Amino acid sequence: MYINAIGHYLPQNIISNDFFTPKNGLTHDWIFSRTGIETRRRVSEDENTNTMAIKAAENALINAPYEIQSVDLIVSGTYTPYDLVVSPAHAVQQHFNIADAQVIGISTACSSFLNSLEIVEGYFATGKAQRALIVVSEQNSAYCNDTDKNSGHLWGDGAGAVLISKNKYVSTEKKIRHVTTRGLAHVGRGVDGVVNRPNDNGIAMPYGKDVFIHACKYMTKAICDIIEKSDKLLSDIDYIIPHQANIRIINHVAKELQFNDNQIITNINRLGNTGCASTVIGMSENMAKFTQDSTIVITVFGGGYSSGAALIQ
Repeated sequence: MYINAIGHYLPQNIISNDFFTPKNGLTHDWIFSRTGIETRRRVSEDENTNTMAIKAAENALINAPYEIQSVDLIVSGTYTPYDLVVSPAHAVQQHFNIADAQVIGISTACSSFLNSLEIVEGYFATGKAQRALIVVSEQNSAYCNDTDKNSGHLWGDGAGAVLISKNKYVSTEKKIRHVTTRGLAHVGRGVDGVVNRPNDNGIAMPYGKDVFIHACKYMTKAICDIIEKSDKLLSDIDYIIPHQANIRIINHVAKELQFNDNQIITNINRLGNTGCASTVIGMSENMAKFTQDSTIVITVFGGGYSSGAALIQ
């Protein structure tokens, strides 16, 4: 599979840590020292998960080698839907008038982008699709509780979009060599570690320590697994794009595998936790620094629990 184009969208409203002090008593220094977050973005009144997905797709199309109407598969990922019936993928299909496309919306928390890649991989393998659009979008602000001292300050809004083809179109395209994911609901707090229950105060992280421990373990393991599957060495990896949940998790993974700061792509300090969109946003923001020979590994850990990695050349 080949990445033909990539784009992202971030709302304009910037929320600093000081916003939370009167709401939950947490100071800027407390939040920053424990999470690495200084600011995050939030949508305006006329924006939502679906509109951000459309904007991200529009930004990806700027460098697309084909018309979006030729896409025959659209997959979206989100755990913060604007509409519980209409997925972001369907909103994108309607906006761009993409006829005859197969359209799917999924949620595997912060692993949704990698699971979307696997869905595309399966459709390509069975000959059911040739060109795909993945949109991942999170409006965390619609669900988070700002007074929650455990996690109310973590969340940011944003979206990413990736055009992917079965065949190569131009020489500069990035090749997705391997993708691997696994469900981990059987370990630790599993289905209770991170939750989003609309009738019970929305997004919450009642067992943050358990999430931290397992994210450190399984994001590291996912990198090692994908490298072994790809017949690579750790020294062959130029960049790591980790899910942006907590800078201490990211630093732990980097230290464990002996990656230096220049190899780790981060945006959590500016954007907070943007859920399943975080790694796509990270890649989109840094495309200029990647060369044709760069080897990139994405690693994620999601509520539920789940983990995965992708190796991109």
